[in-house]
Amino acid sequence: MTILFGLKNCDTCKKALNWLKRFGIEHRFVDYRDERQSPETLVAWKDAAGGWDALINKSSTTWRELSPNRKTPGSDAEWKLLLKEYPQLVRRPVVVLDDGTVAQGFSDNGFKKLFGI
Repeated sequence: MTILFGLKNCDTCKKALNWLKRFGIEHRFVDYRDERQSPETLVAWKDAAGGWDALINKSSTTWRELSPNRKTPGSDAEWKLLLKEYPQLVRRPVVVLDDGTVAQGFSDNGFKKLFGI
C-alpha cells in the first residue's frame, strides 16, 4: 500500500490525499509529527531526495526561526537529531510506494508519472 507521510494541516498534503482518492489509489496517511520516523527511515528519505538539503523545507517558518548554528548540521547524526526535534522540516509530502520507491512533493503531473496514470 502507498504511504503518504506529511502533516494533517498541510495544504499540499491535503491536495495529494485528494488526488490519491480521486484516482482510486489505496493509501495510508501518516502524520510524521504523531508517528516519528526512525533515523534509518530519515536517512533513506535523504538518499532518495538527493541529500539533506533536498529533503528539508528551507522556506518554512520553522527553518527560518532556527538559530544559524542549527542550520548547518555537520553530520548525518546532527541532521537526524534536528529532524527528531523538528519533523515538520521535512519537505512534504513524502510518498513511499509498495516497491519501496520514495518520492517527495506533489504535483498533478508528478503524481501521474509516479503512479503511471
